[in-house]
Amino acid sequence: MSTAPQGESSALRVVLAVEALRFAWPGMKAPCIDIEAFRITAGESVFLHGPSGCGKSTLLSLLAGVLVADEGRVTLLGHDWSQLSGAARDRSRVAHVGYIFQQFNLLPYLSVLDNVLLPCRFSQRRESQAARGGSSREQAEHLLDQMGLDPHLWKRQAMQLSVGQQQRVAAARALIGQPEVVIADEPTSALDEDRREAFLDVLLTACAVNHSALVFVSHDQRIAQRFARHVLLPEINRAASVSMAVDA
Repeated sequence: MSTAPQGESSALRVVLAVEALRFAWPGMKAPCIDIEAFRITAGESVFLHGPSGCGKSTLLSLLAGVLVADEGRVTLLGHDWSQLSGAARDRSRVAHVGYIFQQFNLLPYLSVLDNVLLPCRFSQRRESQAARGGSSREQAEHLLDQMGLDPHLWKRQAMQLSVGQQQRVAAARALIGQPEVVIADEPTSALDEDRREAFLDVLLTACAVNHSALVFVSHDQRIAQRFARHVLLPEINRAASVSMAVDA
């Protein structure tokens, strides 16, 4: 069930906004995303869930400007992704969005530490934020330590780590430099229960401290209670509702 933010006021800053959004993959006759309105405010923690095929990963890519809407608007900090060039979208994404991809997207031949520092290499804003009170390297090391990655792993190539370890490196990379928005696509899928709870502790605490909005997709309903707001995607995505009705 979708629940709206409580106590909303004009003082709450909208960081992500969807308006009359339609998106279809090439060759599709009908859109897979059809959302009239959806907003996320600064510091919100949003648990986004729904059955396979309802458009969760596609919506995340639209929110982050990886994909661009066919119709309607998706805005980050008031800027419409569709009005930016591809290069400008890349710059805005790395400056303001931390993304934990379902497939991690680590650079396999770079070290763990260098993977975490990548956003700082491409964004002066992320570098400056990460270096407050020290250096970006120190923040990267701190995040890896919080994620439970032993220091002897930090200089290893990312491809030498287990899947669960790579998942935690991807999370540290998303958090470095205090981005305004953190997007997480099934980020606990490879973690056991203890690691999952520790991971959530770090992720939710870091986002709360930095006042970063967190959009978290998962099939794991056991962790839903840890988020302030729950959104069942078929309730806001009319394309998914139609598809489910047809399948039924």
